[in-house]
Amino acid sequence: MKLYDELVWRGLIENITDEKLIEKINNGGLTFYIGTDPTGDSLHIGHYSTFSMAFRLKQGGHNPILLVGGATGLIGDPKPSAERPMITKETLEYNYKRLRKQVEDIFGFEVVNNYDWSKDINFIDYLRDYGKYFNLNYMLNKETVKSRLDIGITYTEFSYMIMQALDFLWLYENKNCTLQIGGSDQWGNITSGVELIRKKIGGEAFGLTMPLITKADGTKFGKSEGNAIWLDINKTSSYEMYQFFLNAEDSKVIEYLKKLTFLSKEEILEIEKKHLACPEKREAHKTLAKEVITFLHGKEEYEKAVKISEALFSGEVKNLTKDEILIGFKGVPTFEFNEGNLVDILVNNNVCTSKREAREFINNGAITVNGEKILEDKLITKDMTIDNLILVVRKGKKKYYLGKIKTC
Repeated sequence: MKLYDELVWRGLIENITDEKLIEKINNGGLTFYIGTDPTGDSLHIGHYSTFSMAFRLKQGGHNPILLVGGATGLIGDPKPSAERPMITKETLEYNYKRLRKQVEDIFGFEVVNNYDWSKDINFIDYLRDYGKYFNLNYMLNKETVKSRLDIGITYTEFSYMIMQALDFLWLYENKNCTLQIGGSDQWGNITSGVELIRKKIGGEAFGLTMPLITKADGTKFGKSEGNAIWLDINKTSSYEMYQFFLNAEDSKVIEYLKKLTFLSKEEILEIEKKHLACPEKREAHKTLAKEVITFLHGKEEYEKAVKISEALFSGEVKNLTKDEILIGFKGVPTFEFNEGNLVDILVNNNVCTSKREAREFINNGAITVNGEKILEDKLITKDMTIDNLILVVRKGKKKYYLGKIKTC
């Protein structure tokens, strides 16, 4: 199967600007770019689909460039519902440095910043050298603009399309870049760049868009949707990412395997067969988590995520280190305590509402401490904690609390 056919099979092609691009993709040798604005200090899983697409093209013999929009980030790509908040130059510079390192470390792409060639263009040159190539009706018909006309769009946002087209032109002239790829929401911006190259210098360039990766209800993965899954391990642990994929919707998991992993078609079809036969085993979900986490963070981080997950599922938390517990129990209610009787600890830290309730839970075997069922009130001492610090308390089947012994 040729590269373009594989991309179609994986569901990674939404639109292309010219059928000639198909053979160019199959033959290799293109320099292409993918862009992102540094509105955050890390990429998230919503970016990962398009970046892994770029990595596939790299494996197919093409040369990728990541453009981080230090200039366009100061303007803001029009959102469907409202203008983006302005970000300071200092924040953008910090984010740019973080994104550059992240992409170089994970994907090995060359990284450029459009602020470098945009900062010295004065307003008159901008209008004469670039603005005159854009027909107003053409711009108004772009989906990103049309969607905002009823509620209003500022000239600043309106100009974003021209700035992105200018980027493509600069890369075409200075890096021999003839292809831009991006999510389907970037189609208008990408085609504007193709047109600017054609009109201004008579060059031939191409555009390709991919479907946005979404949940079953159509909402996309991204920080604007809340609860982003970040590629930075310090923002989203491997365990959290593992749980995210483990809980992916059954109806979407095979799609995610196609778009987010580098498994072969034959491997994915075999996994799909097992998934359809026994979805409760979640083999497809576990494979998805393994492939993505291993690619991003390595085998050791994947194995740590599995270890934490299995320990929490079984209740064998004693086998975890302090750091693994803090990762696994991120977000659960926490409290500090002194050595003392368990009943007093439960009541003083609002695990139970009264000593009577605490004793009832204990007598009914509904309280566990560090995975051990407690059947009577007992003295809790420092040497009973994990790493001389942590106490994991479970009330009932699912309600967890994390205690940290006071050190002074």
